[in-house]
Amino acid sequence: MSTFSFWNDPGSTLHPASAMDFLPAPQLRALQLHRLQNIARHTFDNVAFAREKMSKAGFSPDNVKTLADIEKIPFSVKADLRDTYPYGLFAVPMSEVVRLHASSGTTGKPIVVGYTAGDMRVWANVVLRALAAVGVTSGDVLHNAYGYGLFTGGLGLHGGAEAMGCTVIPVSGGNTDRQLMILRDFGVTAISCTPSYFLHILDEAEKKGVDMRALPLRTGIFGAEPWTEEMRRRIEQAAGIKAYDIYGLTEIIGPGVSMECQEQCGPHIFEDHFYPEIIDPETGAALPDGEVGELVLTTLSKAATPMLRYRTRDLSRLVAEPCACGRTLRRLERVSARSDDMLIIRGVNLFPSQIEAALLSVEQALPHYHIIVSRKDDLDQIEVQVEITPSVASDDIRSMQHLRQRIVTAIEHVTNLRVNVSLVQPNTLQRSEGKARRVTDLRKL
Repeated sequence: MSTFSFWNDPGSTLHPASAMDFLPAPQLRALQLHRLQNIARHTFDNVAFAREKMSKAGFSPDNVKTLADIEKIPFSVKADLRDTYPYGLFAVPMSEVVRLHASSGTTGKPIVVGYTAGDMRVWANVVLRALAAVGVTSGDVLHNAYGYGLFTGGLGLHGGAEAMGCTVIPVSGGNTDRQLMILRDFGVTAISCTPSYFLHILDEAEKKGVDMRALPLRTGIFGAEPWTEEMRRRIEQAAGIKAYDIYGLTEIIGPGVSMECQEQCGPHIFEDHFYPEIIDPETGAALPDGEVGELVLTTLSKAATPMLRYRTRDLSRLVAEPCACGRTLRRLERVSARSDDMLIIRGVNLFPSQIEAALLSVEQALPHYHIIVSRKDDLDQIEVQVEITPSVASDDIRSMQHLRQRIVTAIEHVTNLRVNVSLVQPNTLQRSEGKARRVTDLRKL
């Protein structure tokens, strides 16, 4: 096997991290092509599974003459990682692997990814740039409530924050009382966690009389699950902070693939390390910037487990228009849905994020919900359980019925589906310390 490191290529030393965000497009494209040629060769030479797939498709690394030639490379999918478990997609000897992470999949074996020392430097570099984009500096105290361990979130954010010079509190998830104590007592100025878990923290703070708006906390870095603009507004108003979207996935590197800037108009992709495409999820055909489709990512500098044209199943679009921050990196429209999270109800496509958007438009409905799908007499049935505010929960039956009808109407307006709505008491639905689980599908499809 050959040793690969992006740190040996010309683009790795010409520009400091901050300058890479503002690199003129011609220079960025030239760097991307150089790295694409290298990573294609590295993968072809060192990963037998990938070499067989590429050869069957008639592809050779020598075919990469322009960035457009990336479309000649066959797609990678999550099943590839499961089928080669645990190390079948590794492109370096284990003696060069300094870190392993794995997904927290609920079925089957997890997907396993590795990192060389160079990969770890890349990861810290992109997370540092992500934090800088939202104004986090070495003077900040970061409360990192992403899960530590095999999940990439906790340790991924941690490394970049330490590289920034932040004071990092490795709280991890769970024990919400302790989370509140630390937020109140440790002078925390930034927090990172899933948006649904932060909502849970806000709920607990309200119950215990903790005024989140009175704390030094000013920045929230939220990701690892789809969330909506409506949820952002709810969080910002309740906590008195600015809430930013960070995007990443285990298969590519972890958190730090893209990050919003202070303009809050979509996460900038760190394109010098991750080449983005948008495709039609049905046909696989490439779509131009501005059109909505499935995000496909290629790692341009990851040595241990390179990914060529990985189908993320996340639905978004690429925004090429200039950002007011001056960064030349393209942006993702925030991922608010996944193609594999889509439910088909009576022939209508439904995403959980649509339910969330509808609920957040109704006062007295809380952003805690659960969708139950079933089938009766060959007809799909959908029930949405919704938590309501304590004031309504203690109100009269007529008021409750009126609220339920408002929610039914709001969901129908967004989804074009008439659903059954059940109002439940506050704090009834199960909370998650990580990614929220919003759907139970009881159909046998």
